[in-house]
Formats: sequence, C-alpha cells, structure tokens
Amino acid sequence: MNILVKKSGPMTTLQDLGRIGFQKYGVLVNGAMDSFSSRLANILVGNSPSEAALEMTMLGATLELPAGSLFALTGADLAANIDGKPVPQFRPVYVTKASTLRCGFSKRGCRGYFAIAGGFDVPLVMGSKSTYLRAKMGGYQGRVLQDGDSLKIGAISALAQKFIQKLSAKASDAAAFISVPWFAPCDFLFGEEVIRVVKGQQYDWFTPASIQDFFQEPYLITLQSDRMGYRLDGKPLERRDKKELVSEPVTFGSIQVPADGKPIILLADRQTAGGYPKIASVIHADLVRLAQRQPNYKLHFKEVSLAEAEHLYFQQEDYLTQLADIIEKRLQ
Repeated sequence: MNILVKKSGPMTTLQDLGRIGFQKYGVLVNGAMDSFSSRLANILVGNSPSEAALEMTMLGATLELPAGSLFALTGADLAANIDGKPVPQFRPVYVTKASTLRCGFSKRGCRGYFAIAGGFDVPLVMGSKSTYLRAKMGGYQGRVLQDGDSLKIGAISALAQKFIQKLSAKASDAAAFISVPWFAPCDFLFGEEVIRVVKGQQYDWFTPASIQDFFQEPYLITLQSDRMGYRLDGKPLERRDKKELVSEPVTFGSIQVPADGKPIILLADRQTAGGYPKIASVIHADLVRLAQRQPNYKLHFKEVSLAEAEHLYFQQEDYLTQLADIIEKRLQ
C-alpha cells in the first residue's frame, strides 16, 4: 500500500529518533523536533516508537490514504479532516475506505506528527530514516516532501493487525473512518511558557547582571529560526571577559551566546560542535514543549537541578511505557 502526497505543505519531512553514533564523524543527528509526539504517534498505531513519522511544520499535508490503513496524529493541532469531518488527535484512526486526509494551519503548537501502521518503507541511512536536508540524504529522497510523492507503507505489526481487526469490525459502510473513544492526553506539550534549564558549561563566564536578565527577562523566538536552532531576541547577555572558547561538542537544547549577546537554542539539525559559550541547556523533558513553540513566542527560562531534570525525564518516559502497556493489554 502507498500514501499519495496530494499537497505537501511547506516543511513536511520524514523523521525518526535520529542518526545516533556518527557525530564524531561530523554527521548530524537530525530526527524529530518533538520526539515525544513522534514516539506517541507510532505507539498508537502499533509501531516501534523509533519508527519514522511525518513531521509537518505550521501547515500540514494533504494525503490520500488507502482503505484499511491505521494512522495517528499527534503534536500540533493541524485541524485535520476527512470528508469535512474533523479527525481526532492522540488516538488511533482506522480508514474504512480510500480517503483524503487534509491538514491545515496549526491551531495550537508548531509541529504535527503523522504515523501509519507499518511505518514508511524507505532505506535506512546510517541506521536512520531521518531526513538530513543539507546533505540531501535519508527520509524520502533526502528532501522535503513534494506534491505527487508516493510513500510506500511497510510491514504491519501483529499488534497493529489486532487494532485493525477490532476497528474494522465496528466500522460502517457510510463512515470514511472510525476511531476509539479514548485518547492519550498531552496538554503539557502546550502548557506554561517557562522552559526549564540546567547550567551550561560556561555559565560562570557571564556577568551576574546578565545571568539575572537571562532568568527574568522574556526572549522572543525570531523568524530567523529553523530546525537547526531558535534565534532569540531579548536583552543581550554580556560576558565577564572576551576569552575565546575552543570548539566543543553541543547537544539538543544547548543555549549558545554569540558575540552579539543574543542566545541561540540548538535543535535537532544542530551542528556537531560549537565555539560559542553555553549559558545553559534546556532539559530533555522540555525540548518537546520548546519544539511546539512558534516564531514570535516569548520564552522565560527557569533553572532546575540536574536531579529534577532527571526526574522529569523519567516521568515522561514512564508515560509512554505505561501507554504502550495499556494498549497491548486492551488488544489481548
């Protein structure tokens, strides 16, 4: 079975959890900006959480789906519909007859995710299906999707087959799709504007006044932002002195401060190393909320301890683990 891309949207790519283990060779990680929503979508359709999903930014795609397919939408609310009927998010959806899924402009959030049972049958490049746009590799032909692309669906898991059997038994000839009465609540993705951070390696390079400003003043996500990084506008941060930093490894969430004092938050398509001092790093649990923030959104930063950051990370991971267990038990 194949999915036909009727309208691609401005920035729709295939992303999984990234290309791990190759940064030492200068190869970027890439992967989903909001890995929580990507994994959740795959869990909801019986895939491995690490399977690739379509990541749609601000404006979604229009997809022609084959009858008998099972999909899920998570992340940003892209006002999806089939035959004019709203398609629910955060739950599995079974397509009873060949239908067109239309996704529009985001009503909430920035990035929406579409996963389909069986995943996408594209080649692995260095162990990942993620799209690396600058190198034109991975994903679908190493690029953003275009109108007319045809995406082959992979082999469907036994768990997904059970889902499909249960939902198809309840489907009617009149309805284009059927879903379940339950959903996986994820309001925290769009919650408070505070982004929690831990101190960066060069935290003490900055003046006390600038550190105070960083945590008290708002910083705006500018239009000069992309999957590589969010450029922020706000009160410039000043260093105690102008000593230089030898380039060192960076990670998803590193907050670098270049010479102009305007912070840059490094994201999924970040470089492998950087030479700007890092005042802080966004905690893993808040990266998913950060990825859902649109340009012109005002961020506030709050420092937390490493222990708290670890607790929040495990809390998020436990949510997905428990959800996968619940779904499997429901289908037994």
